[in-house]
Amino acid sequence: MYNRIGVFTSGGDSPGMNACVRAVVRTAIYNKLEVYGIKRGYEGMIQGQLYPMNSHSVSNIIQKGGTILKSARSKEFMTIEGRKKAYQQLRNFDIDALVAIGGDGTFTGAKIFYEEFGIPTIGVPGTIDNDLYGTDYTIGYDTAINTALDAIDKIRDTADSHNRVFFVEVMGRDSGYIAIQSGIAGGAEIVMMPETSTTIQDVINTLKEGWMRKKSSSIVVVAEGDEEGSAAEIAEKVKAQLTDLDIRVTTLGHIQRGGSPTAKDRILASRLGIAAVEGLLKGQKNAMVGIINDEVVYTPFEEAIGKQKPIHPDLLRMVGILSI
Repeated sequence: MYNRIGVFTSGGDSPGMNACVRAVVRTAIYNKLEVYGIKRGYEGMIQGQLYPMNSHSVSNIIQKGGTILKSARSKEFMTIEGRKKAYQQLRNFDIDALVAIGGDGTFTGAKIFYEEFGIPTIGVPGTIDNDLYGTDYTIGYDTAINTALDAIDKIRDTADSHNRVFFVEVMGRDSGYIAIQSGIAGGAEIVMMPETSTTIQDVINTLKEGWMRKKSSSIVVVAEGDEEGSAAEIAEKVKAQLTDLDIRVTTLGHIQRGGSPTAKDRILASRLGIAAVEGLLKGQKNAMVGIINDEVVYTPFEEAIGKQKPIHPDLLRMVGILSI
């Protein structure tokens, strides 16, 4: 049984983190637990930046992007000395268990922390990349693809007006989930991402075929981690061989992390936040809570961060079929 739990956000922020913090705090209170917020992730844990939270602490935040608990990357927590400091701070505040909202780096730290000091932790997947094994969707992903889609729609308007080819770079250093879904929804002719091998010649062939069919414009969506390089680098290589094309590049960058979360992300975050606290009370620990086929599941950290989450083959086929 627990008396006092801590909640923190770590790594890259994602829309819906605040909704999740709200759910964790209110579920803890509902179950007669005290709850402390830990500011600035593991770095704040080491420095003792903990404070008590109540129901009022999380009022009027469900619609806000970012994270009221702030986030930071901690080099010190990567050392045994840093983790010892963090553990001592938790003991100073009588914290019995943790809810960690973040991605693979956050869960890697939580896994090591549990193995060394035995602090029970439930992780909640908060990352726009949707790249964690053990859940169909991560918090912030739906908002991110809709942000990217809105930008692609606007770019399509100007591309069509000027008979241009636009290379649009979206986030996804190791994952193409944002690229594939925003690309399909935005009508992109080509989607380039880490999970597939699309060569410069493939891009050139597809663009040539499109212009032969009298296409007035084309959109190429590029995940930042594609093996051929950034959108700017790929566009330069294509331009070198197709000198007559009017090519432009847009990098969406961190706007994909910001903004008010969609209804889907708010509901997902709320459901996962509740399930995190209830999981602790049922004896779950050293695991990530997720939703698979609309059911709550708990996946051990080592699987959540160690297994690759594949993109469904149907999504890959759709791009080729719909680009004709």
